[in-house]
Amino acid sequence: MLIVVSPAKNLDYETALATEKHSQPQLLDHANELMTVCKILSPADLSSLMHISDKLAGLNVARFGEWATPFTPDNAKQAVLAFNGDVYTGLDAPTFSTADFEYAQSNFRILSGLYGLLKPLDLMQPYRLEMGTKLANSRGKNLYEFWGSVITQSLNETLSEQDDPILVNLASNEYFKSVKKKQLKGELIEPVFKDQKNGQYKVISFFAKKARGLMARYLIQNKVTTLAQLIKFDLAGYQYHEAFSTPGKPVFTRDEA
Repeated sequence: MLIVVSPAKNLDYETALATEKHSQPQLLDHANELMTVCKILSPADLSSLMHISDKLAGLNVARFGEWATPFTPDNAKQAVLAFNGDVYTGLDAPTFSTADFEYAQSNFRILSGLYGLLKPLDLMQPYRLEMGTKLANSRGKNLYEFWGSVITQSLNETLSEQDDPILVNLASNEYFKSVKKKQLKGELIEPVFKDQKNGQYKVISFFAKKARGLMARYLIQNKVTTLAQLIKFDLAGYQYHEAFSTPGKPVFTRDEA
């Protein structure tokens, strides 16, 4: 089973490391190519392109300027420990055991506009480049065209090495659009999380993001390999709701407190 999630906009390069183990991004050559485009952007360019404040644009132009290889523990941090957002609150990777990190390294991936695909312990320098950014590049007019089938091929390589070729999509629509579903060589499972509000079950973004992280944590810590095991997920009050579910899209609901 292979799990994919989105990255986070917020980053944490200050908190002490939960593990010293690290690896190098597999698609770093592609990231280098993208960075040649990013490095010539001005703060005004970036603000307009990504619809962010002048302050954030200045910060990220500075990050692009400082970006350099090779990546080392002195100038980079493991991706799963660097990202800091709702999904990663649910995942809570800093509390992983050594066995959890080892399993995640083989069975967990983070989609990225700049890096394409990251293993949890891949070293990563700070950046902000969302997958939906319409950044013109040598391969097309946006990042989806830049990455083409590269991300899908990398996922398929990992799936081919597993006894249970199941891809669990816990990423946002923006990021999973970079994966070509029809080319995947494995079963695709896309969990949905709904919270009860005013008597109705709805996808509430804040809660759904954290639930995706919780699901990823559950799958990693329990070394889940089948759909039958996956639907036993019950963290934070969520329960599998068979009547709402469809093939490939198990729905988990949580009642109002």
